[in-house]
Amino acid sequence: MYSSSSGLGTPNKSPRAPTDQPTDGPATPAGEAAIDAGLVARFNAGDDAAFVQIMERYRTRIFTVTLGLLRNRADAEEITQDTFIRAHRGLARFRGDSSLATWLYRIAVNLARNRYWYFFRRRRQDTLSLDCALSDDNSGSFADLVADVSPDPAQETATGEFTDLIDACMAKLDARHREILTLRNVLNRSYEEIAQALGVNVGTVKSRIARARENLRALLAEACPEFTPGTSPADWFIPTRATYGRPVIACA
Repeated sequence: MYSSSSGLGTPNKSPRAPTDQPTDGPATPAGEAAIDAGLVARFNAGDDAAFVQIMERYRTRIFTVTLGLLRNRADAEEITQDTFIRAHRGLARFRGDSSLATWLYRIAVNLARNRYWYFFRRRRQDTLSLDCALSDDNSGSFADLVADVSPDPAQETATGEFTDLIDACMAKLDARHREILTLRNVLNRSYEEIAQALGVNVGTVKSRIARARENLRALLAEACPEFTPGTSPADWFIPTRATYGRPVIACA
């Protein structure tokens, strides 16, 4: 189109955007493909920054695809990361038979499907995360319903006192009994291993352990009269609080 400029009467073309100037972003699939091809060529030439640009271009899109397949943000984030790890390892073999986007999506979809069927076979779809809200009207989570089974201060104190008492009574045993109880109860050695270590037969090991335990009980009863042979070990400790679906356990 032409228009007359006032006063001069000479024809002028209407202004148009130059065709050889870069635009702010790819407006067509061909433009995107050209940018991807340039990034792949740069990466294969040794420019690691090119792969960072590839990640920036496709991270959000890959995450959206995997989230739609897995319906789990943590899994989608992991699959997105794994997708770019696979792509980084295999980009040198990318022949360009399809677009880079298609190639990346194929990797992501295959990884997501593998993840989905892995957990499906283990019936993960029938489980709920402890972080799930109890309901739409309740901001609490299932984790809030799990009882705290950590020992309270009284239990910790009782355990510490009993441990100190055992150590003191063990120190009073003769060396042979102290050694064999340490091998059996502290180091969890079998009768055969103890017999081999001490150079005696298994029968001797069993009888020596029995005598050592009797002597240790006698020393405990001497130090604390409540530890008499007629009492139950359950009476020596503070029981833990009952928890959901779990029996009460004595805390040593």
